[in-house]
Amino acid sequence: MISYISVMTEITDIKSPQAIDQFILYWGDMGGQWGVNRSVAQVHALLFLAVAPMNAEQISDRLGIARSNVSNSLKELVAWRLIRRVPIAGDRREYFVAEADVWEMALRIAQGRREREIDPAMSAIAECVELARDDQSIAPEVLQRLTEMQGFLDNTTQWYDQMRDVPKAQLIRLVGLGDRVIKLLKFAGGKRK
Repeated sequence: MISYISVMTEITDIKSPQAIDQFILYWGDMGGQWGVNRSVAQVHALLFLAVAPMNAEQISDRLGIARSNVSNSLKELVAWRLIRRVPIAGDRREYFVAEADVWEMALRIAQGRREREIDPAMSAIAECVELARDDQSIAPEVLQRLTEMQGFLDNTTQWYDQMRDVPKAQLIRLVGLGDRVIKLLKFAGGKRK
């Protein structure tokens, strides 16, 4: 396995702890795999681990990213509500901190993804189902597949809406149950379909 530290090209502060540098690089790579710009993900990772608010110049210097790229990344992260501006007395520059609660961060990402990706997909598929119902040239199997896709999205979105309203402490407990939930469902007579 190649160490990210040995091929590091963007993190310029070589005095920082290796764990922080490696996390920033991993988070940047993961962001790319999830369809998020690598610089945005790296700025988020740096602010997530920062123990004090940082301004754009500090972020740019620390990551070796152009100031304009940092500014665009900050705007995107603010829009996702993953970071926020904080005032620093006596300093006119904008400073930023990240949401440090991992569960809250995950919920905000899920909500953002739903609004940007799932909701438009649901609308598009609903339109396709309606068009397919009215088109006699569509094979019944095609209409069935589209209807099943629509049902899947409806069910998962409804589940998400229910889970979003569960208090965080209970949600953490629920997730921690893991296999025990499946065993309980089997015990109660539930079957996997």
